[in-house]
Amino acid sequence: MQSRTARPAAPESQGAHPHQDAAGLGAELATVVAGARRRAVRDGDRQVDTAHLLHSLLEQDPEVRAVVGGPPQLARLLGYLVQRSIGYGLRWQGSVEDSGAHPVVPRPAAGDAGDWSPAASAALHRARERARRRGGCAADAPDLFAALVADPDSRAVEVLGRAGIDARGLSERVSALTAERGAERGSAWTEAGSGDRGVAGSGGFEQDRAF
Repeated sequence: MQSRTARPAAPESQGAHPHQDAAGLGAELATVVAGARRRAVRDGDRQVDTAHLLHSLLEQDPEVRAVVGGPPQLARLLGYLVQRSIGYGLRWQGSVEDSGAHPVVPRPAAGDAGDWSPAASAALHRARERARRRGGCAADAPDLFAALVADPDSRAVEVLGRAGIDARGLSERVSALTAERGAERGSAWTEAGSGDRGVAGSGGFEQDRAF
C-alpha cells in the first residue's frame, strides 16, 4: 500500500502567508497588505515598502482617499505611485528602506520579517499599537495611514511630498477621521443596547399580560 504524501502548494498561487501578514489587522486592512505584497512582486521589488502600502491603501479605502484631498491631489499622487517602476523608484531598487526617525524597530510580527522593509514593518507595528491604544481589536485603514505619514523618512512620505501633499496635515485629518469613527461606533453600540433592552422589556410585558 502506497503512502499518500500531500503535495506542497505554491506560495504565490495560494497567497503568501495570508494569516501571518494579517495578524492584528482587520479584514479590509488585510486585503490592503495582500495587495501591497502582490504589487511588490509584480514590480520585481525585493521588499514590500511603505510606498507599496500607500498605493494599495489608496486603491482599497475610500475614506483614506478622502483624507488625502480632492480629485486633483489624488490623481497627482496616484500618478506618481504608478510611475515608480519607470521613474524615480528605479533608485530604490536594490536598496533597503529604513528610517532614521525610527531607528529601533520592534521585533516584527510573524510574516512581517524578510520580505518587508524595516520601515514598512515598523509601520504595520505602529498601526497595531494605534488600534490597541484606541481600544480596537484590530488595526484598520486609518491606523495604517496614520502610521505611514508619521514617519518623515519613509518612501510613502517622500511620494506624498512629490505630489505636493503635506504629511503633517494628513496626520491631523486622519486623527479627526479616527475620532469620528469612534463616535459612530459608540453611537451604534448605545443604540444596539437600547434596542436589546426594549425587546427584553416588551417580551416581559407580553408575558405578564399572558398570565
